[in-house]
Amino acid sequence: MGLLPKERVLKAIHLEEPDRVPIYITITPQVAEKLARYLGIHSYSHADSRSENRISFIEPLLKLGNDFVGIGACSPKNNPTREIECGILINEWKVKYRKIGYYSEKVGYPLSKSEKVSDIDNYEFPDPNAEGRYDLAKEMVKKYSHQYAICANLECTIFETSWGLIGMEKFLMDLAMRKDYVFALMDRVMEYHIKVGKELIKIGADMIWLGDDVGTQKGMLISPALWREVLKERMKKVIEELKQVNPNIGIAYHCCGSYYPIIPDLIEIGVNILNALQPAAKDMDLKKLKDVYGNEVCFFGGLDIQKILPFGSLEDIENEVKRVISSAAKGGGFIFAGAHNIQPDTSVEKVVNLFQLVKRYGKYPMIV
Repeated sequence: MGLLPKERVLKAIHLEEPDRVPIYITITPQVAEKLARYLGIHSYSHADSRSENRISFIEPLLKLGNDFVGIGACSPKNNPTREIECGILINEWKVKYRKIGYYSEKVGYPLSKSEKVSDIDNYEFPDPNAEGRYDLAKEMVKKYSHQYAICANLECTIFETSWGLIGMEKFLMDLAMRKDYVFALMDRVMEYHIKVGKELIKIGADMIWLGDDVGTQKGMLISPALWREVLKERMKKVIEELKQVNPNIGIAYHCCGSYYPIIPDLIEIGVNILNALQPAAKDMDLKKLKDVYGNEVCFFGGLDIQKILPFGSLEDIENEVKRVISSAAKGGGFIFAGAHNIQPDTSVEKVVNLFQLVKRYGKYPMIV
């Protein structure tokens, strides 16, 4: 008899070999709708949250074989994301969005004119304990935590939420000039996410998924030196605070693109699970990362969702699954996942086939 999904995940996080590689696939709403229809599922969870794609669509993904259930902080009951004019949405952070293609892109920033610390002091940050914020998380934990691993999403932990309130160009310029208000903003954002993360751990999370996109496919978006100067200690504080609630909590770090130069720093501050592992990005070769850091961290991701999954043949996808598993699964310490959410350009047939392939080739002992 095989392990429960939760047991499987915990073994992988602790760098042990379970019965098979655990799976945590995430998808967009468009993919969820097609999958649910294919699987005959008439209703499924859908969160009003900035981490919508990480913590929604639980039911079809579990039916296919996910070993995780994602939870997170949702919009409060009295302040949901709403449409304020034709095509323009606004969330509780007062960030404005417009539907562009498959995603909602930011078009309005509430702190775009900030210049002084007082501008940050006068901004009303969301209440981490607002009514209704954790209702869905509690429901999912009560329903699934006895069997599945619970992953609490806390991505956009500092850098991304901060520039999302200012606008990227202004934020990066003002960060480069070391304007005081930028640091005050990052500290307030950090404090908010610490409180949210602590609550999600108390509710029942086995793993916290932190992260900020500081990479591109050709290198880091900001220099490693600047990351170390302005983000490293703040991220360290987040991790230390979370571990006060549960010293054994798994700490995953997400970053799209290339972040190879700061991997030793992440390990140093307490990260024990590295995520996205985008295969097309510079220096992010999964096998090389496993060879160098496989005794220190669990790897989580690695599947090419940019080219092979949407545009490759079923044979191409089979070879990609074998590549990913053979690169990182030996000896344990690996969670199979896409390098990002699976997009609507991937067919239902390919998604279903993907789960089947991981179950086939991900069995221990490894034969791929």
